[in-house]
Amino acid sequence: MLPLSVFFGREKPDISAMTEKKDIAGLIRILQSPDLHVYTGAVKALGTLGPDAVDSLIKALRTNNKPVKLGIIGALSEIRDSRSVQPLLDTLRDGNSEVRWQAAIALGEIGDNQAIESLVQSLRDPDKYVRYGSAFSLAKMGWKPTNDTDRAYYFIGMQEWKAVNHIGKPAITALNQLLRDRDANVRKKAIELLGEIGDSEATPALIRSLADENREVRWNAVMASPKCGISLMYLPRGLAKRPQTVKNPMIAGFLNFILPGLGYGYLGKWWGILIFQVDITATVWLFKYQGEENSYLLLFPIYLILAIHAYYLSIKMPKDPP
Repeated sequence: MLPLSVFFGREKPDISAMTEKKDIAGLIRILQSPDLHVYTGAVKALGTLGPDAVDSLIKALRTNNKPVKLGIIGALSEIRDSRSVQPLLDTLRDGNSEVRWQAAIALGEIGDNQAIESLVQSLRDPDKYVRYGSAFSLAKMGWKPTNDTDRAYYFIGMQEWKAVNHIGKPAITALNQLLRDRDANVRKKAIELLGEIGDSEATPALIRSLADENREVRWNAVMASPKCGISLMYLPRGLAKRPQTVKNPMIAGFLNFILPGLGYGYLGKWWGILIFQVDITATVWLFKYQGEENSYLLLFPIYLILAIHAYYLSIKMPKDPP
């Protein structure tokens, strides 16, 4: 058992001594350390222990602690033992994208051909980093795509967009999948390429993208749609399904009553800060010359009017985002 002081920075573990003793369990435990120097030292130390550490590392790979899991995968990639290939292949299905990415890189470092099929499937991962790690590892292992579909997924993983464009229509399926990517820039690029390919097969995906949460993605879908044969008449209906932002009138009114100007700021009005500054100055001046009680008697009706104004201003604001 390691002392708690190791994890709170008051005492650093002697990694050299632990390595010499082949204290595999201890080195795995200090992968929980928040100290980056200690963490990387433990990963490197585990990697130097070679095949003797593999079984323990594979067993510890079942942990739900992400930093520990990433460290274990890093150590296994250094050892490059074939026994770790299947556990790493299982880790390609982990719920955490960083873990899947690290596993894909590790499999490329080990270089065992039994990982190729799973890495090809990981080219379809929803996370761009996992796709990149998988593509990079496949290239390192000498894999070459044998058909246009795999070629499209591979070039997408490598972010080689010109190569994807040259594939043309066979790349549409892969590009459609990118429209579910969490990165808006990736979605924008996919739509741009669908427009350049200009095939009607992209119609369903483009219509769905009109409801994207990102305004630039929606605009790219509008611009790409005619190139794919979609009539402009259909675009407003698709765009109407986009997320709509609505400001709460009660919040706007309450903020303006408590601190005049903040309600306008909540509604996105730049001049709200000016009203806030005027209110602060006026309140200080009134307190000084009129007294606290008289000041509130004067200010209360003004605050109430501003609250009501912010309330009705919010109601009249368009619900659609700009």
